[in-house]
Amino acid sequence: MDTSASFNRIAALIGDRTRVDMLAALMTGRALTATELADHAGVARPTASTHLSALTGAGLLVVEKQGRHRYFRLANEDVAGMLEGLMGVAHRIATAPVQTGPVDPALRQARACYDHLAGEWGVRIHDSFVRRGFLRLEPDALQLTSAGRRFVADAGIDVDALLRSRRPLCRACLDWSERRHHLAGALGAALLARYFEQGWLRRRAHSRALIVTARGRRGLEAFVE
Repeated sequence: MDTSASFNRIAALIGDRTRVDMLAALMTGRALTATELADHAGVARPTASTHLSALTGAGLLVVEKQGRHRYFRLANEDVAGMLEGLMGVAHRIATAPVQTGPVDPALRQARACYDHLAGEWGVRIHDSFVRRGFLRLEPDALQLTSAGRRFVADAGIDVDALLRSRRPLCRACLDWSERRHHLAGALGAALLARYFEQGWLRRRAHSRALIVTARGRRGLEAFVE
């Protein structure tokens, strides 16, 4: 399939409201069953299965079997980045005023973007790493410096183990609410996992928004200096 045909196929798939709702639910980084995704999208199980088969066939989702259950998740970070970017475009070109609810400030402050931290805190960490020389911006890449390796090692992250993975160590992901970059890639995922381990962040049920704990606010403020 050529690039144009593939583009058209993906555009058609994500042009459906039900499939958009399912994809958005998976932006938390968690794997969900077909029943959970059907409930989230407000459709019957057979309808959800048809949509999920289409998304899986197009390579946007992958399915994992565990016992009798089948769990769906986003195929990779590229898919998550595409969705994050499209959410920003949709937000900017919306013609009707958006009625913001209590969840919106929480989403802007800290949220999961697939497996890494987005929102105000995600951008602050990215900018702090660049300012302090931990990350170096290059034309087509984001590089972790020697100083950065020492800093994240002191934070409890094994950089050598991350380098053995097949995914890029560092990637810049455009944040739809802040219109600036946050840190993605294997390091971004490892940092978010570490924040959870330390009790700095907690997940909200059925939401991408993350709770910043009192300990987390102190820790994150020190983390970004």
